[in-house]
Amino acid sequence: MLTQPAVIPMRAEAGAPLSGTAGIPGDKSISHRALILGALTVGETRISGLLEGEDVLDTARAMRAFGAEVNDLGGGEWVVHGVGTGGFAEPDRVIDCGNSGTGVRLIMGAMATSPITATFTGDASLNSRPMGRITDPLALFGCQAVGRSGGRLPMTLTGARDPLPVRYELPMPSAQVKSAVLLAGLNAPGETVVIEPVATRDHTERMLEAFGADLTIEESGGGRILTLKGRPELRPQAITVPRDPSSAAFPVCAALIVPGSDILVPGIGLNPTRAGLYETLREMGADLTYENMRDEGGEPVADLRARYSPDMIGIEVPPARAASMIDEYPVLSVVAANARGRTMMRGVAELRVKECDRIDAMATGLRDCGVMVEEGPDWFAVEGRGPGGVRGGGLCKSHLDHRIAMSFLVLGLAAQEPVRVDDASPIATSFPQFEALMTGLGASMGREDIE
Repeated sequence: MLTQPAVIPMRAEAGAPLSGTAGIPGDKSISHRALILGALTVGETRISGLLEGEDVLDTARAMRAFGAEVNDLGGGEWVVHGVGTGGFAEPDRVIDCGNSGTGVRLIMGAMATSPITATFTGDASLNSRPMGRITDPLALFGCQAVGRSGGRLPMTLTGARDPLPVRYELPMPSAQVKSAVLLAGLNAPGETVVIEPVATRDHTERMLEAFGADLTIEESGGGRILTLKGRPELRPQAITVPRDPSSAAFPVCAALIVPGSDILVPGIGLNPTRAGLYETLREMGADLTYENMRDEGGEPVADLRARYSPDMIGIEVPPARAASMIDEYPVLSVVAANARGRTMMRGVAELRVKECDRIDAMATGLRDCGVMVEEGPDWFAVEGRGPGGVRGGGLCKSHLDHRIAMSFLVLGLAAQEPVRVDDASPIATSFPQFEALMTGLGASMGREDIE
């Protein structure tokens, strides 16, 4: 029987300025991909700086179940001995992906063109999320999927015995769907083509090229056409995982709204398909500076300094930017609540089908803390209360969503009254060091009993 982690209520309140250096863990998106591509390679892939949150550890366990040898050497150093493209063995147990939509969707893609059967499940949040947008394109290769009503987990996939190459145009911007199709295409003959009308995060493309895949990328308007030649012989690599910009968003945004704060985030990944939040914050008037810009493992990296920014104003966030910051809208709405004026966020329908309905979750919690929020099917708008103007005092529901939990704890650090979160246990899926890191910077937050 699957068990859920113990509930961890937390609270955060205004206190001292944040200061010091924030050692952010490795990038979650890149960590997933490094494990999966390492497993699809013949030979030894070494990974440094792997994020050791539950989401990524679930992917490591899944790769073992498919026959790869995955070893933890300690200190974020891992070694993967892969089975080669098309070499996945049929697992003898259900693949539990915990809370990770990225993990389950990429793994489904990686196995979809191998003639094996696997059953996938997850926690209550993941099992409530629709998988049809992944299984529909995978069916074009010849993969069969049977799950619960609405295309939900638990779900059993049987990979294609004689896979066909696919030409697929994404109906909506999604790096997960794009990546799943590309991973499936690795073991299909001929050329698999993915057309994305809006460019999304490109970690999969960068890593495929690093591992030796034959991939061509053609710019097309604001999107791209990706052509992958199937059945390459991937080369094992040494991968250094940069620090996660999505995790860095929480201490950075906290520093912007807590008076007197000044923090440094070293080695943060600044891939242009992921840096939309920082561009948006600068447009709002945030005091953010990049230092020591460099390249590590094919990804742009810099040290980021964030200082308290009392003069931030609300803006209209361009819808075209949504793909490069989709996971950061919850914490951006917290910053918007502490800015002056209205912040409008459009083109964010994807937030409705994340770990929870993130628009509804943030809107409800912000309203409970005295912030006016309007919302629609693919937009929401926050009326800023200005520096120190958020009342707080709410008991906010995380809905088993790590980013919702962390966002409301950041809100509490600058609110007039403490903000409580009903369950912060999901934070361990992506940022297990969050509480220790934030309190180390001076944040006043901790665990408590909530009746």
